[in-house]
Amino acid sequence: MLLIEHIDKLFSRQLLNWQLVQDNYAALDRLATREIVIPVGDSMQDSHIVLQYNPERLRSSSASIDDASLKARPCFLCSENQPKEQETVVWDNRYKIQVNPYPIFSRHLTISAIEHTPQRIDGRIVDMMSIAHQLPEHVVFYNGPKSGASAPDHMHFQAGLRSQLPICNELFNATISLFDANEKGLFGIITQLGRPVFYIEALSIEQGEEWFNSLLKELPVKRGHDEPLLNVLCWHDGNGWCIAVFPRRKHRPACYGTGEDQFILSPASVDMGGLWAVAREEDFNNLTLHDVMLIYLDVCLSPQDVEEISERLRQFYYSKI
Repeated sequence: MLLIEHIDKLFSRQLLNWQLVQDNYAALDRLATREIVIPVGDSMQDSHIVLQYNPERLRSSSASIDDASLKARPCFLCSENQPKEQETVVWDNRYKIQVNPYPIFSRHLTISAIEHTPQRIDGRIVDMMSIAHQLPEHVVFYNGPKSGASAPDHMHFQAGLRSQLPICNELFNATISLFDANEKGLFGIITQLGRPVFYIEALSIEQGEEWFNSLLKELPVKRGHDEPLLNVLCWHDGNGWCIAVFPRRKHRPACYGTGEDQFILSPASVDMGGLWAVAREEDFNNLTLHDVMLIYLDVCLSPQDVEEISERLRQFYYSKI
């Protein structure tokens, strides 16, 4: 049986047998949404930000991820700490795929390592690409331990329907400044969508892995961190893989908080992709294009840093010609 068939059956069972899942996925259909458009101009289509008023996501947006808080709570991705109703599909004897009971997407999966091991992308991009290939119509996403992951102590991906993530439909029309291109795909940078995104199209896992790893080596690592701050999206479009990497410089924006002109927003991969699950009604009502642009500017690497990384990649691939 194909993986997606196992997942279909898993969803059917969980909707039938787990009241929390049944309630939260039914509520998802009733959530209020509104759209903010980032004008791009020229011949490109504008970038769309969909705001989703989703109070159930407050636990994720406000999660404490400091070392003391992590040590004080049981890991909610370890099997022994999960609800008895939560079922699992095992992938490659290393990951367990489960229905996310607090969804953003109408099909939302958590894909966590069976072993309790820290959140790290190094050496895992092949897993990410392989899972994406076996989950057609889904986008697999990764949040760095200091870039939106609410469980930085346990390695995991997530997945949702890519038709519901705006940027998956926008990158194909974006202007790409190339670092490398060949018969197996292309690798470059897109800067016109309000947040910088390093973008890979690859016809093979080997090519995608090579380009991703070359980027990972160039991204800055802060003192005391084990990997660069980043968010990653990966999907398979039927022909090959698409990988979008958003380099970050901080976890939460300066406007994070409950005071005046503040928002309970902690951007992660999905937000970078243009779907913002907003937990507070006042934030949902008050967010403007100006706020969105400031938040992106605040949490993403600076344009100067992005250009310096881009230039190093251009020089590296130019030297290989």
